[in-house]
Amino acid sequence: MSKTTVLLVNLGTPDSPSVSDVRSYLSQFLNDPRVIDIPWLLRKILVNLIIVPFRAPKSAKIYKELWTEQGSPIIFHGESVKHLLQENLGGDYVVELAMRYKNPSVPSVLEKIRRTNPGKIIILPLFPHYASASTGSALQEVMDVIRKWWVIPELSFISQYWDHEGYIKAFIARGKQYNWQDYDHVLFSYHGLPERQVDKVYDEGLCNEKHCETEITEENKYCYKATCFATTRLITAALGIPEDRYTVCFQSRLDKNWLEPFSDKVVEEQAKKGAKKLLVFSPAFVADCLETTIEIGEEYQEIFEEHGGEKVQLVESLNDHPFWIEALSDLVKTH
Repeated sequence: MSKTTVLLVNLGTPDSPSVSDVRSYLSQFLNDPRVIDIPWLLRKILVNLIIVPFRAPKSAKIYKELWTEQGSPIIFHGESVKHLLQENLGGDYVVELAMRYKNPSVPSVLEKIRRTNPGKIIILPLFPHYASASTGSALQEVMDVIRKWWVIPELSFISQYWDHEGYIKAFIARGKQYNWQDYDHVLFSYHGLPERQVDKVYDEGLCNEKHCETEITEENKYCYKATCFATTRLITAALGIPEDRYTVCFQSRLDKNWLEPFSDKVVEEQAKKGAKKLLVFSPAFVADCLETTIEIGEEYQEIFEEHGGEKVQLVESLNDHPFWIEALSDLVKTH
């Protein structure tokens, strides 16, 4: 009997924290037209002559802080998830892990899969909320490779699962490690996107005209902003956090025309209001990485202290939490 192969895809990481490896990673990542969606020539000039040369040395120093004896967290957490999911699913499945950028690369892992002649491939990007720059890019890369195969097996693509019961349950479990009532305010910080990218979801009108902060509709169900707010509502309802005690915000912006409010500014504003302790969830990240461990855990801590605050407490990502493994298993089995 042919086995079903499950391909987990995450964003990626440099091969090492060296400047050359970080430069190579940033070049591949930022030259993706789904990530920086501007005309080709302008993107090449901006990325290769301005962003990467100046950013690589600075980013390398940050990656050195993130790196552990096991290597990059996104890799070793991913490998743990891969093995635990394999155990959960059993012998009828084969679980593989690839990174959209750098290694293990999507083409190399798909070639390994092709040689096993699978009966079916389930492609599961590790991004709960659809965005063209993350899920869309990962799925396009997979399709670009598979379309060249002579034999194309049955394929199943999982585009998003921001409301999956198991995924929400896992973040609730993480949140219960901390009593939110001990904190002055709770932040739900998601990775930012340019406003123009969420606007492209709609054939007519703009995101800010679609009530994305308050409801999910047929029109906005693939809007990243709408699903981030919806995930937050599910988690806060389960934990009993009232609306006036939390803020949805967006981090890692490159310029001012990105989704607002900006997480770093919210941290600063809360400190100026007299808050001493903040609790921060990051539900867009299923594995701890640069954006959680360093940006939230360290950089936001510094911002908070500079303006009178005391403690920014990061709620850990799902990593290899048992509830997360159960959620992934359910997603696979229902596809």
